[in-house]
Order: sequence, then structure tokens, then C-alpha cells
Amino acid sequence: MRLRALLDTDVLGLRLLGGEDELDRSVRGVMTTDLRDPSRYLSGGELVLTGLAWRRDADDSEPFVRILAQAGVAALAAGEAELGDVPEDLVLACARHRLPLFAVHESVAFATITEHVVRQVSSERAGDLAAVVDRHRRMMTSGPAGGGPDVVLDLLGTDLDLRAWVLSPTGRLIAGSKEAGPDLPAETCAKLAAEHLAATRTGRRGPHRVLLGGATYSLFPIRSSGRTPQAARDVRETVLSDWLLAVEADAGDWPEERMDLLQGVTQLIAVERDRRDAARTVRRRLAQEVLELVQTGAAPAEIAARLRVAAPVLLPGLGAAPHWQVVVARVEWDGEQIDGGPVAQSLLEEVLVDPQATGPEPSDRIAVAHTGDEAIALVPLPAVATEHDGSSESGLLADALLKAVREPLSAGLDDDGRLTLGVSAAVHSAEGLRGALEEARHARRVAAARPGRVCAAGHQELASHVLLLPFVPDDVRRAFTARLLDPLTDYDRRHRAELIPTLEAFLDCDGSWTRCATRLHLHVNTLRYRVGRIEQLTGRDLSRLEDKLDFFLALRMS
Repeated sequence: MRLRALLDTDVLGLRLLGGEDELDRSVRGVMTTDLRDPSRYLSGGELVLTGLAWRRDADDSEPFVRILAQAGVAALAAGEAELGDVPEDLVLACARHRLPLFAVHESVAFATITEHVVRQVSSERAGDLAAVVDRHRRMMTSGPAGGGPDVVLDLLGTDLDLRAWVLSPTGRLIAGSKEAGPDLPAETCAKLAAEHLAATRTGRRGPHRVLLGGATYSLFPIRSSGRTPQAARDVRETVLSDWLLAVEADAGDWPEERMDLLQGVTQLIAVERDRRDAARTVRRRLAQEVLELVQTGAAPAEIAARLRVAAPVLLPGLGAAPHWQVVVARVEWDGEQIDGGPVAQSLLEEVLVDPQATGPEPSDRIAVAHTGDEAIALVPLPAVATEHDGSSESGLLADALLKAVREPLSAGLDDDGRLTLGVSAAVHSAEGLRGALEEARHARRVAAARPGRVCAAGHQELASHVLLLPFVPDDVRRAFTARLLDPLTDYDRRHRAELIPTLEAFLDCDGSWTRCATRLHLHVNTLRYRVGRIEQLTGRDLSRLEDKLDFFLALRMS
């Protein structure tokens, strides 16, 4: 379709701000973004929709427009809902780069424009997509009650005789058409997800064809905001969070029109996936706020107040205050530094979904934040589930969390990624939340020491001192570690003597002079001098078991 046709469509309500001479450009797709640099998700010919969240001041417009122009996009449409009139600096930047610019009235949803463009572009090749898009438009405007992705899949079944299902990267069944008959068995879903993730990691373009149980399935990726990973690094960042469309058919002999039709359907379902992510924003924010309070040592009363706000959101209608568990996850990749926090967050949200819940918005009742390379989930448990606390059967169990998802996730991680997960015991109040966080982190380290691409450990597997340390009050921890370690830290800072690393190595070598000296690449006499200095500064004797234990605990709590 041509840009000029967009202006002739009254329902879109677009207003042209510049680029009259470029209106004969062809539009081959649509993308919604508020990234400052969306270049890796652009392939050319798109109508780019933006709410201008990337713009902080007038200087931001020029580089943003330059990136779009270099990527070969057809035009830019800026929404007026956030800032009102489109800023003049954006108008001028588009004029300099000969990029047509439209203003989108605040009453027009980006979803309406997206659906219109997809319908027009695809209908030029396949007329049967028009009914799918029109039904999906009604679903989108009526909200969750409209039926979600099931509506689109039903039309694939009735109009095109295609049995299809939408699956999460862990193999959870999200939607299926009525024509598809009974739901796919969980084992089949897991195998399809694993095959899809393994094929995606090889860099092959979809759809991927799989023969399973005598049936042939074609697997199409469903990528948020139309993004298309361009490199191996991009694939690792997205493969574990993207949904997939499984169609019981062999797409190898499909005409180009049919392939374009299915690609258009995946774009429509991607809108639902983005809406699901947006619905989790409140939960994520609550988790982030609680996590920051816990990690900064806020008063238990302040944390408890925040938890009281979180409880109704996560457990609607709950009368009594819930108990809480903490789950920590980390995704790591070999050989390259990749920010694994968002990937771990998306995975943890999926892993913690209630297995009895179905649909794109399951009642998972969890809140997940991410900090650095790890994701941290705050999981509420009804108080009745933990009344008899101390039983290993109460709350979440580490092995159970990964049992159903280990196969697909291992395929997605391939041979260069790892997912490790730790689960705390249930705690009754805000006072125990900091201890639960440290306990979950300790459990994750236990899991990280095991072989395998996907590993988990629970609080039951922690050694006794590791289990106790997280629950030592902060003031006691600080006083204990300061009394033993501050003299050594001060001495190291003044003389660069490395007494703390020496102490750690000495204890780790069980007090063996020879092994410790070898590890530190020191002469034994030099090691003896350093240990003597430690004893002199602290008044302790490292030949005594009690003093060794005190130093060991101080280092663990520091």
C-alpha cells in the first residue's frame, strides 16, 4: 500500500506534517517503538509509530530521525497523547531527512493503525486475511472479554482449515483454536517449544518444520513489536521470551501468499503479547520497590507497609496477610557479557505461572524485578498454606518449578547459556524478607555449582550456617564483622597488604600452609608473616578452631 492511502482513511485520523512529495512510498509493514535506537528491529519499508517517550529534549529528535532514515523506513507517525502537539524539532528533523511525518490524534489507538496497515498490506496478496484482522480489531477494542488470540486462531481453523496453537517459550499452552480440537498434551507442547528454540538458536529463519507423533508442525516466531534479531547476541536476548505459533501443516509447499498471511497473523498475536507484558507493569514495579527497600536496609515497618499495598494486587480478595517466598534466577552466557537481568525476569515470570492457569493473562500472582544480572520474584502464599511451616511441602519447591520446562529451556540456552534458580523458605513478615532474599541467593549458588544448563536448589539443601546467616539482625552482623575485619581492611587500604584475601585463602585451604602458599603464589615464610600480622591486628589465634570459625562467619556476613 502507499502512504497516500493512509491519509484517505478517515478512521485513522492522520494529519500530515511534512513529506508531501514522498507520499507514493510503499508501506511493507508497521512497527511501534519508543526506543532511542530501534535500528536492529527495522528492515525497511515500515510505518513507525511512536509515543515520543524516547524524547527528553529537542536534541533527541535529530539522531532518532537519522536512524529511521538510514534504515529505510517509509514514514514516521507520532502520537499526540503524551506531549500534545508534535514538537517542532521533530518536524524539522524529518524535513531534513525527507522522512514523511504524520500526527496521530490522541483518540486513535496505535493498535487501530497497526491492524489497518497489516490488513491492507496482506490483503494485496491474500484476501482471506481481512476477516481475521477485522475480528481481531473487535477483540482488541473489547478487551480481554473479546477472546484474545483464540479469536484469530478460530478463524484460521474455520476459514483456512488450519489447526493452530500459541505456545510460550517454556511450552505452556496460551491459546488454541476450536477447530484444533482437544488441547495439545503438555509433553507435545514442551517438545514443540524445544524444537523451536533449538532451531532459532541456529539462526535459521522461521517457520521451522517438525515431525512429531506422526504429524508435521510448522513453527512461526511471534516477536514483540515486530523485532527481528539480526545477530547471535540478539537471538540470545529474545529467544527465551518470544511466543510461537504452532500450525499443524507443512509450510514447505505453501505459496508466498499463504506465508505472508501467517506472518500477518503472528503480528496480530504479538499485539496481545505486548498487552500481556504491559499488564505486568504494576507487579514489576511493586517488586522493584520492595526489593530496593529490602536491599537498602529499610525499617521492617516500611517494608511491611509496602507489602500491604502489594498483597491485594497479587492475591485479590485475600483476607489475611500472606506469607512470602523469594525466588532468584540468573541467566548467564559463555564468552560474552550480556545483560541477563531482563531475560531472567521474563523467564521467571513464565516459570512461576500457575500451572492450572491458561490464556495470555494467567493468574500467576507473582511480581518479578531484576537488578544487574539476576531476577528476583516476590511470591505471595496464602497463610493457610504455611500454617504448618517447616514442612518441605509448603510453598514453591525448586525441582517442581523446573520439571516441566527443563527440556525447552535447555534447548533455548543451547551450549553457551545457563539458567540457575534458588528458592527460599516461606517467611511470615517483613522482618524475614531480607533473610529470605539472601537464602534464595545462597540456594542459587548451590544450583550454579551443579552440572547442566538448567538447575535449581531450594532452602532445604543449604548447609546449616548458610541457612542461619541470612536471619542474623543487621546490627549484629555489622558489629561482628567490624570487630574482626575492620582492622584488616584498614591495614590493607594503607599498605596494600592483601590481608583479607590471604585470610580467605588460608581458611579455604583448611589452614594448610603449603596449599595456601601455592594458591597465592607466595613463599611459605611470606604467608606466615601475613597470618602473624592478622593475628596481631585482631588479637586472635588462627591455630584455634573457635577463632577460625569466627573469621569464617565474619567473611560470609561481610
